[in-house]
Amino acid sequence: MEDYSNIKLKVGLEIHRQLDTKRKLFCDCPTEEAEDGETITFVRKLREVQSELGTVDAAAMFESKKRKTIVYHANLKNVCLVEMDEEPPHNLNPEALEIALTVALLLDSKPVDEVHVMRKIVIDGSNTTGFQRTCIIGIGGQIKIKNKTIPIQTITLEEDAARIIEVGKDEVHYDLSRLGIPLIEISTEPVIESPEEAMEVAYAIGRILRATGKVKRGIGTIRQDLNISIKDGAPVEIKGVQELELIQKVVENEVKRQLHLLWIKEELLKRGVRKEDIWNAKPVDVTHIFSKTSSKIIRRQLEAGGVVYAITLKGFAGLLSLQPSPGIRLGAEIAGRVRAWSDVEGIFHTDELPNYGITIEEVKALKDAMGAGEYDAVVIVAAERDKALDAIEVIKERAAEALDGVPEETRAARPDGTTVYMRPRPGSARMYPETDIPPIIILQEYIEYLRARLPKTLDVVSQQLVEKYGLSKQLANDLIDSEVVEDFEEIVSKTGVSPTVVASTLTEVLRSLRREGANVEKITKAHIMRFFELVSCNKVAKEAVRDVLAAVAQKGRSVDQVIDELGLWSPPASEVEGRIKALVEEHKQEIFADERKAVAKLMGELMKYYRGRVDGALINSMLIKAIRTLKSGEQ
Repeated sequence: MEDYSNIKLKVGLEIHRQLDTKRKLFCDCPTEEAEDGETITFVRKLREVQSELGTVDAAAMFESKKRKTIVYHANLKNVCLVEMDEEPPHNLNPEALEIALTVALLLDSKPVDEVHVMRKIVIDGSNTTGFQRTCIIGIGGQIKIKNKTIPIQTITLEEDAARIIEVGKDEVHYDLSRLGIPLIEISTEPVIESPEEAMEVAYAIGRILRATGKVKRGIGTIRQDLNISIKDGAPVEIKGVQELELIQKVVENEVKRQLHLLWIKEELLKRGVRKEDIWNAKPVDVTHIFSKTSSKIIRRQLEAGGVVYAITLKGFAGLLSLQPSPGIRLGAEIAGRVRAWSDVEGIFHTDELPNYGITIEEVKALKDAMGAGEYDAVVIVAAERDKALDAIEVIKERAAEALDGVPEETRAARPDGTTVYMRPRPGSARMYPETDIPPIIILQEYIEYLRARLPKTLDVVSQQLVEKYGLSKQLANDLIDSEVVEDFEEIVSKTGVSPTVVASTLTEVLRSLRREGANVEKITKAHIMRFFELVSCNKVAKEAVRDVLAAVAQKGRSVDQVIDELGLWSPPASEVEGRIKALVEEHKQEIFADERKAVAKLMGELMKYYRGRVDGALINSMLIKAIRTLKSGEQ
């Protein structure tokens, strides 16, 4: 296990959460999804511009190199001229501002005296304007976990970006429905010192946000970004961690990645590698070596009129494919940088060859042509000539950075906890004032009004659930963490079914089905409500809940249809009573001999026959009643 204190691990969190407001941040469009409505498309191209200080942001410059056509899809039920950048923004949504100020107070942050909306340059197409509108709401604050206080840097309110639909070779498609939904961002100081602590802080902040009762739920409504550094490393921003449970793994993997890069730096220095060796290396056209290759990737490029270029990386042999942990390789780092900065499919290098249809003879000819020594690696790119040469320059740049150790950059999180290069880290040049929205003065009287009406903390809510419904502390917290407290209370109120049964269904059962790969997104509150309505009138047994919901998730049908197909309707009470009476009569000698043993045997037979169709507790009470009747008659 890594000693994180020894390597001076520092992690800062940025928690982004959509606010559950009626309207978007700068217009009157609803924030809810619209499945119907007229949809239009329009096309834009974005480019980088200088800031007010005459500089160009590195991240904006990176995006501008792609020069892709951006196709926007707008559903006119929740997209208007503001999202299309054909109309100035309206005033800041006061409901969103109030929620953000409430969160600031819950985190002991100091609300600003005036809210000034800023523009943050974003030209990847996710904003039609070429920038994202954002404003600081609170400064400072803190959150406590165990015996440690984590300082809060800032609390900001901003508009969410458009949702990416499809990325093609020359164009990218975005859905504008999400653009403009109010989004709160909470940034901590980089004082978190372990992967576990990072997850605990994110969990604690999430509970504060949920305590407001004004945040959206579901996929895509929450995102965690991490800023991670270690001793002798560099600050690296990792964006888009969707799941809370993934935070710990992402931090662990980033630590391994940075330690590996630092080790490679030391190894390169031992081998006497200099940056001049890398920058002075000349690209060589080696197309002739692969004229008859069996590699499908290279063959496809050559048939399209492309070429194969190679470059020698002196002293890099054996280092490109070295993998201390799954997904962490310098070769993959270089390939990721090439894919991001140039329009090529990828690279090959001699550490991984022969492979991919490239033969040992081709590798030998390649090394001979490049004059590569024992400790040298050769990297090849197959593409159109200009694109291949662009890729070679990117390879040289990333290889040179290996002599510095860890480059500062922004990376994207993958579902397995590894990361991939995304873009350079943005700088201060990307921010400038929004001139279309006037400042908003925050009166102290308004702050005191909000302070007097702060919502209950989730610890208080948890205790109230325990006291009111008789739930265990664990089950109460599960309801809160699953964000289904309101659904739980509504179902219990309308059906009268055991609170524990309803709570465990909304948490444990759905969680279990999700782990098994069931599409639980198809299971709505209406499905669960209907099932427990049927339970309350004894038409189906509560034990059938898992089978019924699993079938709903798989088939997407109504609860009644699924119960019918599975044959899970409860039989009439008279039928059950008759079967129990007959069994009791048949086994009366066993009952008189050893009642406890006989009850266990008969319950086993009855549950085998009625499992999923009759409540087990009901069968047990009917069996005991029949035995009491038998005994009283015999006496």
